[in-house]
Amino acid sequence: MRRLCQRLREGFTLIELLVVIAIIAILIALLVPAVQKVREAAARTQCQNNLKQLALGVHSYHDTFKSVPQNYGGLNGWANGSSSWSWIAMTLPYIEQAPLYNSIGLSAGAANVRLNTSPLTLSSAIPILRCPSDPDAQTLLMTGRADISGAPAVSNYKGVSGQNWGWGNALWNPLPGIGANNGSTNGLESGDGLLYRSNASAGTLKKYTFLSVTDGTSNTFMIGESLPNACAWTGWWAYSNNVTGTCGIYPNAQDTAVGAYVGPGDWNSCYAFHSKHTGGLQFAMVDGSVHYVPNNISITVYRHLATIMGNEADGSLQNQ
Repeated sequence: MRRLCQRLREGFTLIELLVVIAIIAILIALLVPAVQKVREAAARTQCQNNLKQLALGVHSYHDTFKSVPQNYGGLNGWANGSSSWSWIAMTLPYIEQAPLYNSIGLSAGAANVRLNTSPLTLSSAIPILRCPSDPDAQTLLMTGRADISGAPAVSNYKGVSGQNWGWGNALWNPLPGIGANNGSTNGLESGDGLLYRSNASAGTLKKYTFLSVTDGTSNTFMIGESLPNACAWTGWWAYSNNVTGTCGIYPNAQDTAVGAYVGPGDWNSCYAFHSKHTGGLQFAMVDGSVHYVPNNISITVYRHLATIMGNEADGSLQNQ
């Protein structure tokens, strides 16, 4: 009778509790990577949309002026007081930034307007210029930008100057220019791509049109992404020396000796393209399409995609 009257046992034993905790921990371990993948997919899509808007802005500029936007490099020197306006600055009215463009006074002609003539030019952050996969995407103003004092508004996107490059690690030089500037390894002033840093400077003016891209607009890089913290020359969107990069240097190039990014102050080897997307980075082609490019792309194909008139047989992402 006493046994029948005993109360039913309440609660869990210690072993049962530990089993439940272990099961929950396993479920969380499985869930976290899935959530991270979803977040990265969303960030990559947003980055793709940003590149698409920039590419369409270049197309609208081209429709208006019958040439691609220019980089004004080194007029009146470099740095804050120069007239070194970027291709992004020229494109402002076509990426919904007409008031900023007008406040700077660029409509009067970039050669006559010095950087910082408007107090907005340093601190005006433009949302579509930041990639959400960049851990520093919420840091709109950054110090330590090449040639620039203060804390300017930065960009994750840079024009493609080509593949000819004569400096830094022996893995990426010397590479003679192809087609556009045959024989030159100076990818800064005489790039064989569409948007090198000084294509509008006195003596080197090259007003390229889309007809200049004889390699095919769907087979030629126009705009790529980079990380301000990976290179001090990835920075102020208004400044021509901060918004171009070379494909002579490998994508997401690392110092092979230490297995890490080269220092952000080493312009010879960081003046390139980088991202925090898993395994690669994204480029807008001249035709306005956007493509993901893996880090392990053939370096030959990668470089050929950066030229506008190299006539390379393998200059296509389909050749991967």
